[in-house]
Amino acid sequence: MSEQQDVIAELGEAGVLGGVRWAYLSATTRSLEAYSEADGHDAAWLGNTRFTYFRNRLDRVFACERYAVRSGDDDADLDLLYAELSDRDIETMPRLVPGLVRRSNLNGSPGWAHGQCRFLLASCAFGKLDQMPWPQKSPTKQRVARQRNPEPPQPSLFEGFADEEIGGLESALNAANELDMVTFVVAHSLDPLSQQVELVLGRARLNSGGGQAWHWRQDLLGTPPADGGRRTEDTQLPTGPSTVPDAPVRLRGRAKGRRDDRASGER
Repeated sequence: MSEQQDVIAELGEAGVLGGVRWAYLSATTRSLEAYSEADGHDAAWLGNTRFTYFRNRLDRVFACERYAVRSGDDDADLDLLYAELSDRDIETMPRLVPGLVRRSNLNGSPGWAHGQCRFLLASCAFGKLDQMPWPQKSPTKQRVARQRNPEPPQPSLFEGFADEEIGGLESALNAANELDMVTFVVAHSLDPLSQQVELVLGRARLNSGGGQAWHWRQDLLGTPPADGGRRTEDTQLPTGPSTVPDAPVRLRGRAKGRRDDRASGER
């Protein structure tokens, strides 16, 4: 199996991708409900608000940070868990085992990890996921995009040289780009006028000269939502690479205006 198939199968079967999907749809819906140009809101406000809600919903569904279960009873402190959520959010919130996902920040950038797979968040302009400008992102995101792609094997910069001539330079170069664990990116976008959203998980590719921004990416919105009641049983997402274009999801809200969502609180 390819890395994409392995990762999507593992995170899908565990319910992690279902949790990410729920968190983003909840966060975006809430942001659009509050968004009002007449009240002085702009693209920066919408981007920061969406990111804040997304981070908060991920911590809720994965029982991280202030929502961590400390008593051994995962039904404890439900008042805190459900505070300010809509009835629909509460009904559709997957119930996942505490500890399934843990916080794993990278250089101050919020991250979450399951096993040895970590993901960070990154926003982009709607419809521009494949041209995500990693060289314009933070040094942390650039470092994530520099990770060596495990497949297919990439030609070595030192190919054709004798081992003694390389002198360990290739190993040192690869080691400098490696992180403490394999790190992927959950990228998201929103068109405030049409209220369409995009959400993908993928391995970022540093596109210094422009062009393709991913070694691979998987659409996370083309899957039916998890069962309600905060509980998922054997929920699975597709295990193979996407073969059809992403289908943006349309949300309901009171958004007004056509400005790009160019700003967020992400690092």
